[in-house]
Amino acid sequence: MKKYILVLFLGLATILQAQQRISGTVTNVHDQPLAGVSVYIAELHKGTITNQKGAFSFSNVPKSELSVRFVLVGFGTQNKTVVIAQQGQELNVIMEPSLFTMDEVIISTAFNKIQSQNVMKVSHESIQSLQEKGTSTLIEGLATIPGVSQVSTGTSIGKPVIRGLSGNRVLVYSQGVRIENQQFGDEHGLGLNDSGVESVEVIKGPASLLYGSDALGGVLYFNPEKFADANTFKINFNQRLFSNTLGSNSSLGLKASTNNWKYLVRGDYTTHSDYRVPAGERVTNTRYNETDFKTGIGYSNTDFSTVFRYNYNGLDLGIPENGIEAQSTSKITDFPRQGIDNHLLSLNSVVYLGTSKLDLDLGYIANNRREYENSPAAILQMQLNTFNFNAKYHLPKIGAVESIFGIQGMRQTNANSGEEFLIPDAKTNDIGVFGTANYEWNTNVIQGGLRYDNRKVQSQEHGDFGTEGYFQAINRSFNSLNASVGYKTELTTNWILRLNVASGFRAPNLAELSSNGVHEGTYRYEIGNANLKNEQNVQTDLNIEYKNSHFEFFVNGFYNHINNYIYINLTGATLEDNLVYEYIQNNAKLYGGEAGLHFHPHPLDWLHFETSFETVTGKKQDNDYLPLIPANNWNNTIRTEFKIKEWLKNGFATLTYNATFRQKNVSGFETASSGYGLVNLGFGGNISWGKTVFRLNLNGNNLFNKTYIAHLSRLKTDGIPNIGRNIVLGLNFDL
Repeated sequence: MKKYILVLFLGLATILQAQQRISGTVTNVHDQPLAGVSVYIAELHKGTITNQKGAFSFSNVPKSELSVRFVLVGFGTQNKTVVIAQQGQELNVIMEPSLFTMDEVIISTAFNKIQSQNVMKVSHESIQSLQEKGTSTLIEGLATIPGVSQVSTGTSIGKPVIRGLSGNRVLVYSQGVRIENQQFGDEHGLGLNDSGVESVEVIKGPASLLYGSDALGGVLYFNPEKFADANTFKINFNQRLFSNTLGSNSSLGLKASTNNWKYLVRGDYTTHSDYRVPAGERVTNTRYNETDFKTGIGYSNTDFSTVFRYNYNGLDLGIPENGIEAQSTSKITDFPRQGIDNHLLSLNSVVYLGTSKLDLDLGYIANNRREYENSPAAILQMQLNTFNFNAKYHLPKIGAVESIFGIQGMRQTNANSGEEFLIPDAKTNDIGVFGTANYEWNTNVIQGGLRYDNRKVQSQEHGDFGTEGYFQAINRSFNSLNASVGYKTELTTNWILRLNVASGFRAPNLAELSSNGVHEGTYRYEIGNANLKNEQNVQTDLNIEYKNSHFEFFVNGFYNHINNYIYINLTGATLEDNLVYEYIQNNAKLYGGEAGLHFHPHPLDWLHFETSFETVTGKKQDNDYLPLIPANNWNNTIRTEFKIKEWLKNGFATLTYNATFRQKNVSGFETASSGYGLVNLGFGGNISWGKTVFRLNLNGNNLFNKTYIAHLSRLKTDGIPNIGRNIVLGLNFDL
């Protein structure tokens, strides 16, 4: 039956005659063939698996320089660069055993190097590894990465924080497209679902050289699900259940590929009741429902590769306004509530031009955000439409020097159609040009670049002068010149050092420029400042790593100086019984870092101990503390790996103790937060049940039902604790 489905699904594909070809064998150090090795060419979105003889092949590949990746559990990842200059190219690979994490190719940086060759230290996590921690949402999983936290509103709404910076200071990319979804607002999250996402990369620090405005604090770069290997058809079903919220997450995906064409489609539905605190009560109206749909089609031949993807994400979110009141396990949101529809279309193409190539990414996002107070009619409705493009030309290599010239742009419109306005109707236009180069010699790499940006913001006048909700017309232009330079070297065989200095900028957002009214979810009257300047920063990063076959250690340190940091300040006046706050600017500094180790004792190959510590301090020029700075955190995990006969393979069990310290360094209108410790357990593996094979994950989070309030919880001011004990069961079937 499966063969017939494959024929029907691929019947529309036009299979072209193979031309250039890559083939070879993969062996171990004893010259024995390795079967089941995943071989992948990222640029072409092509993958295959080695057969019992360790052989693989790709046909119809371009005459160009390509990076081929070889992955097998228990072996070190191999990344080979091959120049296709003739019809047949042979590539034979020897893989060596490795018990540590794989050396991933980093997509979010300019030259797509593997992490060990990359000038910048970038955190890489697969979505599977995040889900194995039993997290309920994508942003909750991201917050387990050292240096990343979240500003949360219950379990449904989370906004990423990278080294103390959040909101418009952190840029998010998905499907190669910059995500724009009114990220200045506190009352909604990323609008992204972890279903259909392969992995995430986190750049901790200014990345304006590659991404322009709003990458001042860092970048979250989500890599989409890969297509099926050539000439295969796959069905995947994933089910997760959550005890605390009586929640469910179901995902079904289908994908297929020929030598040239590839297709995929995935649907996902998530539903949760109000979350329960350790005392046993539920926090009213923290329930939510999410629908996510993704599809993609790709084509590649000897001249180019192109992929079109579409993602719809629909959110129905309850807004917790009165704390713990009426108790219910209903999943139907109550008032006040909000609905968000997000449509993301992307076209990612590579054109091969002999010894050079052109990358072109086009994206369109339609984000519709609605809020409902006590009736089905939206009191607030904002439609944000964004078109952006990113073109990068990879020049021919000159010796060991690689170089890229790029141009990026964005055109955005915001339109209001509800009774209330948070920001005015406006248009934003961005244009940026940049150049960057990478030079390698021996075990050293140096990389640098320069970029110029211009942003124009035009908004319309709205309302009556002197009254709440009045917005004056704005016509501003913001310019910035930024640079970065980085150096990586192997001090010895096992030691790596990275040093990076980079500048970044952020143009003020519409809320900061034009606010005039009571801010949602607060009792403060906010007044914008149409004369705000760019935020401009310079950050220095130092990374030192040590690695041998049984021990890994890293330490990251950073110092970030920001000119014209924008923040909200109490004026002392009152309007309509609300305290008045205004947006002002001051210089600021943030400093801190992360450190960790991974110990794998010999001969106990089944045992791993991992520990990491992260800290950040943020201060204004007058030495007052910045708001929303996460507390110091220390995370410890013991992990065992095992096999039980033939029915459980790749098994694992984890015990985690996560200690969050007291946060007493707070801004003027924050309060200190107490420290707390949480214990989590995890168990899982690949289970064979007759002819059925599936992956099981079973997690117990906050196992001892600890009562705590996270410092960055927006429910903290009402004294509402975070979620209590949560048992998560996950099942993943590849059919």
